[in-house]
Amino acid sequence: MSSQSQPSLLHKYKGILFSAMSSEELLDSLDSFDAREDDIFLVSYPKSGTHWVAEVIENIPNAGITLTSPIEWGDVSKFKELKMVPKRRVIPTHLSYEMIPVTVKQKQCKIVYVVRNPKDTAVSLFHYYKDNPNLPSTETWAAFLELFLKGDVVYGSWFDHVLSWEKHKNDKNILFLFYEEMKNDFAKSLKKITAFLGISVNDSEMSKIARNTSFSEMKSNAVKENCDPNHTICALTSNRNLVFRKGVVGDWINYFTPKQKRVFDEVFTEKMRHSDVGRCLKEYANA
Repeated sequence: MSSQSQPSLLHKYKGILFSAMSSEELLDSLDSFDAREDDIFLVSYPKSGTHWVAEVIENIPNAGITLTSPIEWGDVSKFKELKMVPKRRVIPTHLSYEMIPVTVKQKQCKIVYVVRNPKDTAVSLFHYYKDNPNLPSTETWAAFLELFLKGDVVYGSWFDHVLSWEKHKNDKNILFLFYEEMKNDFAKSLKKITAFLGISVNDSEMSKIARNTSFSEMKSNAVKENCDPNHTICALTSNRNLVFRKGVVGDWINYFTPKQKRVFDEVFTEKMRHSDVGRCLKEYANA
């Protein structure tokens, strides 16, 4: 992948690559964002399941929420746009903990952080780079994986991102969700989400949410929802068709060579050696 050949698509901010869809002016102004105490932030590294969790929350009956576009998407007019939202706001983002607006931390807004096996995340992001015109073109999987391990991809290092949030995983206003756990036991994960948000859901409503937020249902709805400019959850594209590829656990095995797996595992072991999240990922998904 040659980001040098398409420099206008990405820019570095504080050493981390961002899409041109996130203006430097907006990133500079994040701490001027006026958070509300009832705001809900949906956070993840890209391609980890933010869309899925957003759809789940949107499908909770009588939740009284409005899903916004990502806080880092656009220019400083974003804050005026968010201020106009009358209902309880659900705001997606791929920002690290350090970059989250200071008022979000001060007011202890509820934050749902979604984490996914980094091997599957890398494969999904590789395809996203290939298909998304807002990201630089990709040459080969091997070249992309090397950049992923160095953190030279949009939103930086997966390891740094996850570890920045893990330091706060026991904060009472933060809920850690594992993509793999949601796949293995959706009902259990849904109960965690609704309990965390303080919303009651009965068994019938849970079944309906599960049906409406299945991968196939979300993928088929993407075409229709592309016509709705207000339904942009992703900070990297407004085209929802690009978001849904496979949505499975373990697809990485079809891409990693034995050597690539060994190198990746060595980096993972080194970076996540003191991480409870790392241990959970190994348990859930043979990370």
